[in-house]
Amino acid sequence: MTPQHYISTGGRAPPCGLEQAVLAGLAPDGGLYLPDRLEEISHDWSEGGTTLTETGMRLAPGLFGGDPRVVSALEAALDFPIPVVPLTERTFVVELFHGPTLAFKDVGARVLAQLLAQYAAEDPITVVTATSGDTGGAVAHAFKAVPNTRVFILYPRGQVSDRQERQFATIGGNVHAVAIDGTFDDCQRLAKAALSDVEFLGNTKLTSANSINVGRLLPQAIYYAYAIALLPDTAGRVMVSVPSGNFGNLTAGLIAKRLGVPIDHFVAATNANDVFGRYLSSGRHTPKPSVRTLSSAMDVGDPSNLVRIQHLYDNDVDVLRRDVSASSHTDDEVRSAIRDVFERFGYVMDPHTAAGFLALESAMASRRGSIGMVLATAHPAKFSEIVEPILGRTIDVPQQLAALLDREVIATPIDSTLGALRRVMEG
Repeated sequence: MTPQHYISTGGRAPPCGLEQAVLAGLAPDGGLYLPDRLEEISHDWSEGGTTLTETGMRLAPGLFGGDPRVVSALEAALDFPIPVVPLTERTFVVELFHGPTLAFKDVGARVLAQLLAQYAAEDPITVVTATSGDTGGAVAHAFKAVPNTRVFILYPRGQVSDRQERQFATIGGNVHAVAIDGTFDDCQRLAKAALSDVEFLGNTKLTSANSINVGRLLPQAIYYAYAIALLPDTAGRVMVSVPSGNFGNLTAGLIAKRLGVPIDHFVAATNANDVFGRYLSSGRHTPKPSVRTLSSAMDVGDPSNLVRIQHLYDNDVDVLRRDVSASSHTDDEVRSAIRDVFERFGYVMDPHTAAGFLALESAMASRRGSIGMVLATAHPAKFSEIVEPILGRTIDVPQQLAALLDREVIATPIDSTLGALRRVMEG
């Protein structure tokens, strides 16, 4: 089997293997790693009867080449269901929130943790991760029992839900929560700055568990292929709505499409932080300070993975528009969608999934005959303070979340400077 190599979107770093790319997190030229070739895999992706892990094995050659450690990582990580729930004959919800932390980030974070557990067998690794909510919990739980690792989770103080915070700030041990005085974009900037500073922690190996790390990004392509196999006959007319913040989820979908997974079109669902939609309209990326919304994981003003999308499409926004459209929605629209979906279908959505549902309905109205999937990125119980007043009912709390509600939050508050982060990580 031909080994897969990874190239930087910056264009100035030499190609490398999977282990080097995963351990680096960020390429030495500041770019993000991508596979250097994405060739279509000969397979009938509409075939049912496969497990999530088996689907991962079919995609693994295109994503990871022949690295044998990937097989054991997938087997250990992908041990939870991903149901595809019909709302109508043509509209489906892909429930990505049945992992340990009730969010889609469990897929990539668990595979990455299993890979790093093998790579860190002899040399300790420090992981630095920025989160706007769900990434923190997924990374904390994925790494909490991994030997030879320390994890620092940077999050914007007061800007994640209480239940999200408890999923990463009550773990302790090798997992350290760092509350940043700023926004998610500040947390992301600090994480990237630490990874780019060769003298930041001396000889310590430092990597990321954000989607900037190709080892966390690529496993997300698997659930696109898995969900397609669970749909009725689609004749290649599948449209997928992706709630989007840092755009790793959408990037993974575009990679799945390159590998032959039959997806006709993607809709990037955003909130008031609609920089991607403006990029599609104008062809120019203009970052903006993020603003707070009900769908906090989508509150990103400068999405990291846009450079990967641009690289995949050779910076040709006209070609990109054929595969992707964008749709932004206000908090009031999201509230109405949560209520409307429950009244029509008896289905409870979190704010991010509700934005995705709105985007899907709008897009399907102009693409008649399509079958639509919305990616449900988080369990509604993680946002009960938003969803329960809208529906006027209590949402059952899954056991893995209920067990954390009485635990003490332990976090170190710092200002948004690299020096402050260094002091915490050296302490």
